Amino acid sequence: MSTSKTPNARLTLLALAISSFGIGSTEFISVGLLPLITNEFGITLSTAGLTVSIYALGVTIGAPILTVLTSRLDRKKVLLLVMVLFIVGNLWVAIAPTFTLLLIGRIISAFAHGVFMSIAAVIAADVVAPNKRASAIAFMFTGLTLATVSGVPLGTFIGQVTDWRLSFIFIVVIGIIGLISNAFLVPNNLTKSKPISLSDIGKVVSNFRMLLILFITAMGYGGVFVVYTYVTPILENQMGYSPHAIVVILVVYGICVAIGNTIGGHFANTKPLRAIFIFFIGLALTLLGVYFTFDSKVMGLIMVLAMGLFMFMNVPGLQLYAVQLSEKYVPAATAMASALNISAFNIGIFLGSYIGGLIVHYQSLDNTPLYGFLMVIIAASITLVWMIVENKQNVWKANKFTPISKP
Repeated sequence: MSTSKTPNARLTLLALAISSFGIGSTEFISVGLLPLITNEFGITLSTAGLTVSIYALGVTIGAPILTVLTSRLDRKKVLLLVMVLFIVGNLWVAIAPTFTLLLIGRIISAFAHGVFMSIAAVIAADVVAPNKRASAIAFMFTGLTLATVSGVPLGTFIGQVTDWRLSFIFIVVIGIIGLISNAFLVPNNLTKSKPISLSDIGKVVSNFRMLLILFITAMGYGGVFVVYTYVTPILENQMGYSPHAIVVILVVYGICVAIGNTIGGHFANTKPLRAIFIFFIGLALTLLGVYFTFDSKVMGLIMVLAMGLFMFMNVPGLQLYAVQLSEKYVPAATAMASALNISAFNIGIFLGSYIGGLIVHYQSLDNTPLYGFLMVIIAASITLVWMIVENKQNVWKANKFTPISKP
């Protein structure tokens, strides 16, 4: 494909954004529906939380493996296949007669999520000129941001006024629109993808720096999900907000997430590691704030919204630094490094939501922010040590190679 902008590039990006809106909505839709799912199947709140953790685990496994299996196929065909899988998975959830079958449907949707994230960014970059690629990818990802602002609250509202199953039908409809849009608006003459091998996983994880950034991503990003997974029962049961008020709160929460993501991208451009550390500290303090204001309707809500502001603030920095490290230390496996970074984010979601479930089951909902705080502090501490070591190495290199002037 020519490096110049294709005639329908904007429409292609719009089609990808619609699909990412559906993907983003289905990932966190069950957060707003946990009380309804709990009542439907007669299960505990911690068991219902598996709808989040199992989905994240599915993305974690699916992203690298399915990226390898589909790397030799035509990108547009893979994209269409992914959207079909996405539709089937959500339709499965909508009609699931048992909770076990519901979880299977979530796993199917998660597999689609993993591959979509790997391929959609590549297609977005492929249909525009080289100097427009970052903007194209950012536009494609606006679908995910809009999902947190409107998709999840709207899906939650549909479930509250009708039935939670119709929330997933709503996502199925979005998926069908995305499928049709991709079929007609994504060009057929995309560049061929380079074959990816499973051995590339070894190349990435055998590098200490890559392994460390993946660990930091999982711990730091995952800490907030100890709380966010159960944010609806927290707002309803602990802080006393009505179900309809929670829908409005989720909209405001999504706006905070979008603002935080934008701020994070701006400040991570030059010194991503320092930005990551600062944002981790901010997130940790808001989680601690939620812990101490659990029984306050006003202050508790303020701290929850502050948590939303910091929730995705570290994502651009973590993504950028992982890419920079892969380009420097494992250039032959950058595609797999990208896929594994997607897995790391979802390992964090899985760990956070699973740990949150254990806390709710064996302790109480009140303790979830404290454990989330501890996870983020661990990530922040490792990041701080890394910064200190990197700075000392840079100073050493500068002194070593600075020529000594003669008197």
